[in-house]
Amino acid sequence: MVLPAPNIRREKLVFDTHATPESLGEISQSLEAGGSKMENAVVLREWFDRVDAGRTGNITAPQLQSALAVGNLDFPLSVVQQMIRMYDFDRNGTMSFEEFLALNKFLQKVQGVFSTLERGRGFLSLEEVYEGLIKLGFSLDSPAFYTVCESFDKSKKGMVHLDEFISLCIFVQSARNLFNSFDTSKQGRVSLDFNQFVYCTANCRI
Repeated sequence: MVLPAPNIRREKLVFDTHATPESLGEISQSLEAGGSKMENAVVLREWFDRVDAGRTGNITAPQLQSALAVGNLDFPLSVVQQMIRMYDFDRNGTMSFEEFLALNKFLQKVQGVFSTLERGRGFLSLEEVYEGLIKLGFSLDSPAFYTVCESFDKSKKGMVHLDEFISLCIFVQSARNLFNSFDTSKQGRVSLDFNQFVYCTANCRI
């Protein structure tokens, strides 16, 4: 699901619920070889069509979750559902190819930041998570930051792995999207009544 920029190795994150190891290898090789944006779009279309086994033109949260698991990214269904909600432009509860491209662009950016900070260890320290969020354009104060980290650091050891970092960023981006929808005057502050607050928490749930 998290797709690589040209010439950067990311084949372990390739997902395909039905493909054989040989076909996965072929797709990975095509990405490692680089290529134009158009060529990469063709590869993305191939991946999407393989996940969309019923050829409906859309993929569901369980399909996306299974595909991500093949790529060694183990997300709870609730996180995958939030991924879809973030880019479900037509609000039909599933993900079209165009929506998938938008999600993939965001996830590429998140993975790129993770890769620059993890230094071959496979995880980020909390200080590096904070640095990563800043690079992604998220500025949280200490109480907000440590509360979010506590929610997504499964081991509670201050070592945040890729799937956890992605989940954290999905949550923060979703929260920002909702906040911006209420902050119509762009003042950085909003006033919510109880119903609006419940609406926000329900839409940010992970």
